Formats: sequence, C-alpha cells, structure tokens
Amino acid sequence: MNDSNGVKTLVEDIAKALVDTPGSVTVNEIAGEHATVFELRVADTDLGKVIGKQGRTARSIRTLLGAVGTKLNRRFSLEILE
Repeated sequence: MNDSNGVKTLVEDIAKALVDTPGSVTVNEIAGEHATVFELRVADTDLGKVIGKQGRTARSIRTLLGAVGTKLNRRFSLEILE
C-alpha cells in the first residue's frame, strides 16, 4: 500500500464517521506530479455535516491533510463535491 492510498483511507474513514449514511461516502484520488487531490462525495443530506459550521470541519480535515503532506513531502488537497 502506498502512502497516498493510506491518506485516501484516512479521508474516507473521517467522512464515514461524520455522516449518517456512511455507505454513500466515496473518495476519488487524482494524483499529480507533486500534489494529490481527493474528491469527497457524500449524500446531499450529509453535506452540511462534512463541511461543518462556517466550514470548520472541512478546514480541520484539510489541516490534517496538510500535516500528513508535510510528513510525506507531498501536497494533499480536499474538494468536497455536491
């Protein structure tokens, strides 16, 4: 298992813990040369739970990705798709 695969699992697990319908959580990984983008898709009813009040939850997930990226010497970003 490569490192970004573990990060993908991390994003997926965090999202599943936050939502009411964990079965609808999907994470798509788009790997570039220096950065990896994770596209997170959840059920419409769970969108607010993943974003959080004033975007705090989403910002926290992005902060975690930044910390992991520093450790792995790679940039990770999160896009939450509607």
